[in-house]
Order: sequence, then structure tokens, then C-alpha cells
Amino acid sequence: MKIKRSLRACIAALTLAFTPVLAVAPATAEPLPTIVLVHGAFADTTSWDSVATTLRDHGYRVVVPDNPLRGPAFDAAAIQRTLDTISGPVVLVGHSYGGFVISNVHDPKVRALVYIAAFAPEQGEIGLLELDPIRFPGSQLLPPALQLRVVDDPNGLAGKNVDSYVAAEYFNAVFAQDVSPEVAADMFAHQRSLAVSANIEPSGAPSWSSTPSWYLVSDDDHIIPPASQRFMARRMAAHTSEVGSSHASLVSHPAEVGAVVEAAAR
Repeated sequence: MKIKRSLRACIAALTLAFTPVLAVAPATAEPLPTIVLVHGAFADTTSWDSVATTLRDHGYRVVVPDNPLRGPAFDAAAIQRTLDTISGPVVLVGHSYGGFVISNVHDPKVRALVYIAAFAPEQGEIGLLELDPIRFPGSQLLPPALQLRVVDDPNGLAGKNVDSYVAAEYFNAVFAQDVSPEVAADMFAHQRSLAVSANIEPSGAPSWSSTPSWYLVSDDDHIIPPASQRFMARRMAAHTSEVGSSHASLVSHPAEVGAVVEAAAR
């Protein structure tokens, strides 16, 4: 009997001794999501360089895939192939036409969507609807700033396609009026043209309808009018903020863009 009482006393003492340790043991930290940055038309992956550097400095893994700029379905499939190589949660970010693409990506790993001066279509919409000059006047993405050319495209008819691009003499003033001429010249050198057919391809069911979304409006945008951006952000019930920027806020205001991405990541 005495042995049993002594055993119970020892167990009780050990329990008391370890209780404080158990009480203050930290919970296992959730892994940071991978940030996937999708560029838009008239740009390439280098447009995200400053934002990507900031996010990496803050501990995030950042992936910047190539966006083919051939059409929403084709481009969304390309981005999905990148997501297939990632394990763990993802924050998917799109700039400009890149927003059209991420709206057509459906992957359960994507925990948040971020739109940076981007298209956010409903099902069946085409990109031109968000540039409607009657509802949303102000876009300068028109000839002569907007030009067309025939390009080689293995996915096009007879290996060719008709693409649109921003002419050199208008690029700084129309696309990125708040960067220096030197920076604009470098951006122009990295410009990628957009298949004209991408502007008239209807969107599929939008991923933002079931995924928490953030939207950063560029309030001095000469490409997608700010009124159109606010309209899209409002109908998607996005967490919305604004920055005094051109369309190229990811280049001219990378800190503000990075802060919105991190807010979504948290």
C-alpha cells in the first residue's frame, strides 16, 4: 500500500513539474505561402523584379512564371503547370491582363488572390468590356499608342498570330508615366506582345468567387481606367486599397504592391 501511495505521489510531482513547460510550448508555426507573380501584357517577368526582391527579403519563396499572353484559357493552363510544381499554400498575384489569367486558375492550394491594376472578369466576360469607354472613359490604350503586328506563334493559324503592343514613342506616357525615361526604355525592351484574340476570349468561372481577394487600384492609370478597377474590386468584394500610380505600379511603387501581397499572405 505504501509503495502504491509513493508511486502516485511521484506521478503527481512529475505532472506538476512538466505542466508549466507544456503550457508555454509554442504552437507549430504555419509555413509561409509561396508567392506566385503573374505578369501582364506588354511586360515580362522582369516587371516583378523589385516586388519579388522585397518579398524574398521578408522570407517568402517567390516564383515568377512566364505568361504566354495567348489567351485566358491557354495562359491559365501554363500557370497551373507552375502551381503543380509547388507544395503548400499559394498566394497568386496578377498584374493587368495577369488578373484575367489568375481568375481562370482553379487550384485548392491558392489561398488568396491579389489583383494589381488588373482585370477581374466575371464568367463570360471579355477583356474589352472593362475598357468600355462609355462606362469607363479614360483609357489611352488606343491607336496610335496601340499597334498591331504579325508574329510567329506555333499555336496560331499557320504558325502565325496577330499581336498588339505599345509603340515606343508612347510607352512612357501611356503605360508608365511615373517612371524615368531610362526605366521606361528598359521596360519597353522587355515588352511582350499580347495576342489580339486574348481580348475577345470569354472568361471561365472566376476563381475569385470562392477565394479571398485583394485589389490595389492605380488611381492615375492610363491603361485600365481607375473607375473600371474600382468597379471590378467592388463586385468581387475584394480588400481594396489605392496607390497614386500609373498602370505600372509594380515598377514605380514596389513597396506598396509588396505590402498588399503580404497582407494577403497573412
